[in-house]
Amino acid sequence: MADISNLSDEQVVKLVREKDKEVYIEIIKRYQNKLMRYAFYLTQDDNKAADAVQEAFIKTYVNLNGFDIKKKFSSWIYRIVHNEAMNVLNKHGKHLQLNEDFDFDSGINVEDDFVKKELQAHTNSCLRQMSVMYREPLTLYFLEEKSYEEISDILRIPVGTVGTRINRAKVLMRKICQKTKK
Repeated sequence: MADISNLSDEQVVKLVREKDKEVYIEIIKRYQNKLMRYAFYLTQDDNKAADAVQEAFIKTYVNLNGFDIKKKFSSWIYRIVHNEAMNVLNKHGKHLQLNEDFDFDSGINVEDDFVKKELQAHTNSCLRQMSVMYREPLTLYFLEEKSYEEISDILRIPVGTVGTRINRAKVLMRKICQKTKK
């Protein structure tokens, strides 16, 4: 078989559906780390994130024939992980929080590292004060580097609403950070 690593996600899905179910491992390889990071942002717990991602991979595989190849696969699988993470949180009654350990490590010197860690702590403190409605699109946009269209698909809200929430979240973030800095 030809090298599948050069195929698009949608092409891999088509191959899994039509010819070789074993090729699904390529989807797992491509998405496991990204989805774990995203699920951890939502659950704040490695085990819960792993449970959510595992369930998402199973549901994705089972429902692969229902995926519309004309759409973006990444948005579809992120939405499934989002739903599974919310199910895990609802099951355990936890509130959503963002990761305390954003990776800002410059590796340059101790002073830079200290300043970045202070900034990271302050930023996380500000983010924790925001509602999920604003925190989640901000996380998807800035940390997961998703487009407005992808965020729209993941959160199932109109693209215009995504833009509005991100803009409002930036303003809210600025206000919260300025208030807590004093």
